[in-house]
Amino acid sequence: MSKTKTTETVEFPTFDASQATDQIRAFAEKGVEQSKETFAKLKTGAEEAKKAFETSYETAKTASNDLSLKAIATLRTNAEANFSHLEALVGAKSLSEVVELQTSFLRSRVETAVEQAKDFQAAASKVAEEVAKPYKTAFEKAIKDVKAA
Repeated sequence: MSKTKTTETVEFPTFDASQATDQIRAFAEKGVEQSKETFAKLKTGAEEAKKAFETSYETAKTASNDLSLKAIATLRTNAEANFSHLEALVGAKSLSEVVELQTSFLRSRVETAVEQAKDFQAAASKVAEEVAKPYKTAFEKAIKDVKAA
């Protein structure tokens, strides 16, 4: 916009349509460009989130299979120990031998249960870390990108 002078030396702005059109066009182009950049960032973020979900799902599936197999192995071990103990009890010759076998068996079962619980806890913790790792990585990347922007 340029200014014109009148005879009383008061200035009034004049409207130049060609400059206004150029400014509106520049503003619209800038808005479109920013929208494209924002969409690209959102698309990238969505793709990364999808990858994190897929990775996490596969890890959870594999880990749950491993935990199931570990549980089955633990149950089999416990069942075999119980049957062995039952056979030993059937073969006992006296009441004192039965009491001794039972005491020894209970002590070993408690120790075994504690060890099995520790193993299960360690395996479950490892699974939780593996399942959460893709989300953690994606979150850290997103925070890093936000700080960079």
